[in-house]
Amino acid sequence: MSTGMRGGERLGWGILGLFGLMALIGPALLGDPSAFVDRPLLPPSAAHWLGTNGQGQDVWAQLVCGARATLSLGLGVGLGVVGLGAFLGGLSALRGGLLDQALSLLTNIALVLPGLPLMVVLAAYLPPGPFTIFAVLLATGWPWHARVIRAQALSLRDRDFVLAARGLGEPLWRIVLVEILPNMRGVLRSGVVGAALFAIGAEVGLEFLGLGDLGAVTWGTMLYWASNDSALLTGAWWTFGPVGLAIALVGFALTLLTTGQEGGGRASAAAPQPTPVEAADV
Repeated sequence: MSTGMRGGERLGWGILGLFGLMALIGPALLGDPSAFVDRPLLPPSAAHWLGTNGQGQDVWAQLVCGARATLSLGLGVGLGVVGLGAFLGGLSALRGGLLDQALSLLTNIALVLPGLPLMVVLAAYLPPGPFTIFAVLLATGWPWHARVIRAQALSLRDRDFVLAARGLGEPLWRIVLVEILPNMRGVLRSGVVGAALFAIGAEVGLEFLGLGDLGAVTWGTMLYWASNDSALLTGAWWTFGPVGLAIALVGFALTLLTTGQEGGGRASAAAPQPTPVEAADV
């Protein structure tokens, strides 16, 4: 079972590596993806590998260049929501008292609110753009991670190395960052991968609904314009099929990584390693 999991992780990293390489070097080789290159809705050919869309733009160039925007936003949101949730959850568990109660109440309220309608409302009333989508996903994604990290931190706060750090007068924020969170590396890695998967799907969904910057080239805006041009009814499958396949492959790869990281996260949480503070105390 573990061998299969490792194989799945390797496959997931391989798929993400290909898309990451495409996102890094592809835009420099293909030029402006928004440029008008030929007649609209041309099928795939030697001149245009994936044809043209309803605006006469090259679909292959848009697919490659859109990967950078979509994947970078997914990674940024993954790191942001897990980082914010981990810090607040660890601080809440370590501090206790009124701060713990206040943060727990805020987390519970945020978890009860329906996520998708809240994202749609926020995105609709804020200026369109990648920063808005990042802010919306950050605001709606951190509570679950804060709850998970708080539960893990509660099991660590009475361990010797944490007590030693508190006895030495270390500030709470430093104890959270240096003593608590490093002992939950597996949980954090799994959280980042899962949050990135959620962020990519949410970004594509919001932009498909027309709530993003429609002048930008991303995988979500590609689907929006394909829908706007009635590509499904006219049979222009090349305007939505390749980007849909790319989204599915990235989601599949992240799912493989999430499955693999969950085992490491449980092992890391179950057997925390002593820190240099504990070793010095002993």
